[in-house]
Amino acid sequence: MAREFSTVGVVGLGTMGAGIVEVFARNGIDVVAVEISAPALERGRATLKGSTDRAVAKGKLAEADRDALHERVHFAVGLDALHSVDLVIEAVPEHLDLKQRIFAELDRVCRPETILATNTSSLSVTEISVATSRPNQVIGIHFFNPAPVMKLVEVVRTVVTAPEVVADVEALCARLGKVDVTINDRAGFIANALLFGYLNHAVGMFESHYATREDIDAAMKLGCGLPMGPLALMDLIGLDTAYEILDTMYRRGGRDRRHAPVPLLKQMVTAGLLGRKSGRGFYTYERPGSPVVVPDEATPLATDAALADGARAIAKVGVVGSGTMATGIIEVFAKAGYEVVSVTRGMEKSAKVCEAVKTSLNKGVVRGKLAEADRDAALGRISWSATLDHLADVDLVVEAVVEELSVKKALFASLDEICKPGVVLATTTSSLPVIDVAMATQRPADVVGLHFFNPAPVMPLVEVVRTIRTSPEATATARAVCAALGKTGVVCGDRSGFIVNALLFPYLNDAVKMLEASYSTADDIDHAMKLGCGYPMGPFELLDVVGLDVSLAIQRELYLELREPGFAPAPLLEHLVTAGYLGRKTRRGFRDHSHR
Repeated sequence: MAREFSTVGVVGLGTMGAGIVEVFARNGIDVVAVEISAPALERGRATLKGSTDRAVAKGKLAEADRDALHERVHFAVGLDALHSVDLVIEAVPEHLDLKQRIFAELDRVCRPETILATNTSSLSVTEISVATSRPNQVIGIHFFNPAPVMKLVEVVRTVVTAPEVVADVEALCARLGKVDVTINDRAGFIANALLFGYLNHAVGMFESHYATREDIDAAMKLGCGLPMGPLALMDLIGLDTAYEILDTMYRRGGRDRRHAPVPLLKQMVTAGLLGRKSGRGFYTYERPGSPVVVPDEATPLATDAALADGARAIAKVGVVGSGTMATGIIEVFAKAGYEVVSVTRGMEKSAKVCEAVKTSLNKGVVRGKLAEADRDAALGRISWSATLDHLADVDLVVEAVVEELSVKKALFASLDEICKPGVVLATTTSSLPVIDVAMATQRPADVVGLHFFNPAPVMPLVEVVRTIRTSPEATATARAVCAALGKTGVVCGDRSGFIVNALLFPYLNDAVKMLEASYSTADDIDHAMKLGCGYPMGPFELLDVVGLDVSLAIQRELYLELREPGFAPAPLLEHLVTAGYLGRKTRRGFRDHSHR
């Protein structure tokens, strides 16, 4: 039988500590809430009151329940107030010496059977535990912010944590309505180890002026369905906190360069640009603590003004290719009012593409997303061809053929001869260098990447890729076209993976390495990222959907271009691909899908 906790102590009443107090008090547990001074205690009380009042205002908590909740909390200055509690959770700032001092004092104050827990997100629970005479009763209980809302708790056991302590804490998490994942004491645990490598990479992308903060954030929200972009999330977490977590993980986690804080991060922290809490980080906020972003000197001009900057008029568009992407792109342009010339290799392929576009448009009508008249008008704007010569009078060509450089270069050389001057030539490649394709023509200034996401009619993001030879006019034209299609166009340089794949796949690769090291299970890692970070899918779910062979090919491209040791494909990923376990399409990947 798991032991019953009737009274819990919480040390430190900042955002996390006050949230943890609320979680326990909401679930009928008496709480002794402790701070270092009377003013700090009052701030903690105000934080708890503000959070519960908001819950009442939103109809999430009854007034009577709120009042009962507050009655369960006893506020006190100093650790001596914790002499009779069953469990203590420490939630003070991430400094090892501070936590060790607190644990040494708790060891003296608390009863011998009291469990001592830390909410640390990055420090070694083992190093904290040795400050006590009871390291077997010390454990990590890592809540996520905001604690009352987030479902995940990482339970972190050291090599000496007693099994019954782990079992008691797991039962407590269930009582609190939380999902726990139990793991060993390793830098960053699960969620932070995967999250902060990705966040750090995004800061590096911004630091090198590869893309704007707005475009990096929009790309990850719209391309991956994430609740927040990485730079906005850094501002929410606090750049000082992020720096401390990365620095600790780098020193504790084998000095992986993925966790070495990007220099810009240290500079911003030194300059006091800490994110929302200071009113200025990657973005500028209405006032310190406010979530409302206000324009600053880096805010882009209004879209219309930016798009008018040299964009060429586009009325007629050619789409070359017969696969899923080409079909989707034809539909997108036709629905947006453009005349479209679809070119495939042979009339048989044209007939198939035509049928696929009709089927998709009909589905739109059946679902009430498209009027019959609009479907008919869209189909009326498309002409079908099996020869590139029919592209002689188009204003824009979008290539969506197979991902082979030789094929694309040959196609672009032909387009160069056929198309009139001033036509923008776009490739939808997701992994090949756009400049290689551009240099197959005599007009590299007119060549851009237009990377649509699958399925093109649904996904709102397009990556606009400019090479070092792309003209500002061609970039402006591509952005204007994205806007006319109702898509969000994000502009980036011609580097492997562009924005989305360059940030997404190293994170997925890191998850595979974590599984490979037997640090955690695929289920627990997926739970951690979905419940702890709000991701729509866990990394292993996503890898099985994308295809392990596709993921491996992208990861290899990134590694070859960047030569970053942390980007080397995980051997487990290579072994699964070699074995033919490619994910859902072969009914076996990281999971067995044969029964689904």
